[in-house]
Amino acid sequence: MSDPAAEYPYPDAHGAEESPAPHALLAPVIALLGTWHGRGRGEYPTLAEDFSYAQEVTFRHDGRPFLHYEARAWLLDAEGVPLRPSARESGWWRLQPDGRVEALITQPTGIAEIAVGHATGTAGCTVDLATHEVALTPTAKKVEGTRRRYGLTDDGTLTFVHDLAALGEPLQHHLSAELRRRN
Repeated sequence: MSDPAAEYPYPDAHGAEESPAPHALLAPVIALLGTWHGRGRGEYPTLAEDFSYAQEVTFRHDGRPFLHYEARAWLLDAEGVPLRPSARESGWWRLQPDGRVEALITQPTGIAEIAVGHATGTAGCTVDLATHEVALTPTAKKVEGTRRRYGLTDDGTLTFVHDLAALGEPLQHHLSAELRRRN
């Protein structure tokens, strides 16, 4: 019988996981791997005022053709000091042979989204995802759809733009941020 620990990554003594080589289907998004930090601005017609936020986004893999995606944000005051946690989401991006991406994204606020789109590039990367379907818990706010765009610029900045259709409003700009790689 073979030793599973010899074949698969496992946590080391510090809880860090050894990472296998990325699957070939991850080629269009390989530049996104790692953790990204930055700041952004948000707005929406149902909100009393625009807001500033800090954001952290992490993309990981385990050797299969999936990216594990995790994002979290904090509302900031006028001086850029965090006020409180804000949005949080986690999910998986499933890469297909033609660069298609199928994303499963969940939020603790009771929203589960399936988005589909396309990824292009290798050194520079662009991912454009739009809602295919949204599932809501009985008490979640009414979200009809989203569009998320991630783009890696020549200077290594990850730009993020999020459009939202919710609470009876049509699809429109909600969030934008610029993030820099942390690791």
